[in-house]
Amino acid sequence: MFMHNKRLMYTVRVERPDPVLATLMLEQFGGPQGELAAAMRYFTQGLGEEDAGRKDLLLDIATEELSHLEIIGSIITLLNKGVKGELAEGTIEVMEMRGLTQNSTSHTEAILYGGGPALVNSSGVPWTAAYVDSIGDPTADFRSNIAAEARAKLVYERLINVTPDPGIRDALRFLMTREIAHQKSFEKALYSIEPNFPPGKAPGDPEFTDLYMDMSQGDGDMSGPWNSGEQWTVVSSRDEQSALDGGEGTASVGGLSESQTAALEALALRTASVLEGDPTTGADLGAGLGAGATKGSRTPN
Repeated sequence: MFMHNKRLMYTVRVERPDPVLATLMLEQFGGPQGELAAAMRYFTQGLGEEDAGRKDLLLDIATEELSHLEIIGSIITLLNKGVKGELAEGTIEVMEMRGLTQNSTSHTEAILYGGGPALVNSSGVPWTAAYVDSIGDPTADFRSNIAAEARAKLVYERLINVTPDPGIRDALRFLMTREIAHQKSFEKALYSIEPNFPPGKAPGDPEFTDLYMDMSQGDGDMSGPWNSGEQWTVVSSRDEQSALDGGEGTASVGGLSESQTAALEALALRTASVLEGDPTTGADLGAGLGAGATKGSRTPN
C-alpha cells in the first residue's frame, strides 16, 4: 500500500523555463538509468525476495526511487512551464517554437506531450520493461543493482555539468548522492550473503575456472591481476585454446531417425554448390566504376 506525501523529498527550484534542458532531464525520468527503471527493478526484486532483510531494503529503496522520479519529473515540468501554456493556448508561432527549442528533440516532446513529463528518454525512446534486468538470484541481482546505481550517478554528473541553473544543480546533486548511498547499501546486502560468488548454486568446473584465455594477441598485450599470478593459468597457444575438453573440437548430433537422415541427405544434395564453372551474376551485368574485378574483366574497374 502506498500513501503519497505532497511534499517532495528535496526542494526543487528552477530559475527559468528551458525546454531543451527539460529534454535532457528526461534521461533520468524514462531512460534506462532513470528513476522509474530503478523503482521497478527494486520493487519487483523485493516482491520476489525470500530474505526478510533484503526484502525490506529493496522495498525501501524502490519507494525512494519513486520519490526521486517525482523530483526529476517536477524539474521537467517546471522547465517546460512557458512552452506548456503557449502550446495549449496557441500563442506561439511556428518559427518561434522552432527557435525556442533549437530544433532539438524537445520540439517533438513539446508537440507530443504538451510540455509535460513523458516516459521517454532524452532521445524520445519510450520507456520499456526491458530496462529491468533482474534474474531472480540475489547475488546476481545485487551486483546488477550496484552497477545500475553507478551508471545513474554518472548520468546525474553529466546532467549537472550541462545545467547552469543553481537550483537544478542542487537537486541533481542530491539525487546523485543518493545513488552513492544506495550502492553502499546494496554492497552490504550482497556481502551479507556468504558465499556470494559464483552466483547460483551449481559450482564451476575446476578444470576451467582458473584458465585465462589469451585470445587477443599482438601489440598491446598486457599483464595484470586479472591474468597473471598464482590464481591464473594462462593459455596462449592457439592449438591449446581449442578443444579444451580433449575431444576433436567438432560439433555432432546423434539419435537421428532413418527418415531424418534421408531428408538431410536429400537437402544437402539439392542445395549443394556447383564448383565447376563461373556463372554470370547480376553484379557482373551491372558492374560499374568501383565494382572491382568482375567476369570478363581481369583488371578492376
